[in-house]
Amino acid sequence: MLYDRIEPYFTLTNFIDCYWVIESNDRTPHQQKIIPDGFPEIIFHYRDPYRINISGKWETQETCLLAGQIRNHFLLENTGSSGMIGIKFKPSGLTRLFGIEMSDLTDKVVNLNSYLKEEFKFLTEHLLSPTPYFEKVDSLNKFFSERKSAEKKNDLLVEKALELIFEKDGVISVSDLAGILSVGERKLERLFDKYVGLSPKFYTRIIRFNYIFQLIQKKKLSWSEVAHLSGFYDQSHFINNFQEFTGEDPSSYFFEDENMANFFLKRPFVN
Repeated sequence: MLYDRIEPYFTLTNFIDCYWVIESNDRTPHQQKIIPDGFPEIIFHYRDPYRINISGKWETQETCLLAGQIRNHFLLENTGSSGMIGIKFKPSGLTRLFGIEMSDLTDKVVNLNSYLKEEFKFLTEHLLSPTPYFEKVDSLNKFFSERKSAEKKNDLLVEKALELIFEKDGVISVSDLAGILSVGERKLERLFDKYVGLSPKFYTRIIRFNYIFQLIQKKKLSWSEVAHLSGFYDQSHFINNFQEFTGEDPSSYFFEDENMANFFLKRPFVN
């Protein structure tokens, strides 16, 4: 299976985290677990569709998808060969580019046409075609470059809050965030509801959870060391948090497996 991550144009990095591609000719059904990573996405299936189980029931997905923030893991299963190209947005990127109210998409993966049919109508056919994916990425870069608009005051406030959360690897309280930004906690909650789709407290938990995967990649550490470095007071708290997001104990989780969850969570290091 091919897994590839492609950086966007530098001028788009405030809005887009990366583009990603997954391809496989294996038609045997395989279940994949998707784990919260804190980044909303738009996804195009240019080969066979996938089935999704996000609420206890299996359904066949649309070919063009819009995925909001998720709070719990869910399952995907291929129905044939796999060919996907995705746009992983910065946490507030969809609101800043398209004005989407992100709380409407929390824990949802929906048909893209329900929200952005007109915006993508001239690009969808190209993205669903067998065209080489690097050409599709070029088209996406050009498309999003034309969508950029002037920064708004609330845009900058949310971006600063997110920047602090990432700088601290999720180990920062909402009261500290509000204090640093000189903004009330209730206003910060409202802005995160609109721009991110999660409360700032829950979002920091996801980013702190993500940091576990960065630590695992860097060096061999004991679970107690990982728990301490990722900001947990004790190993029990760490294990409970890991189980909540993955449904598994960290000692039984296969960090080295080649799968979608690890591909998305093992993010490139930023020096």
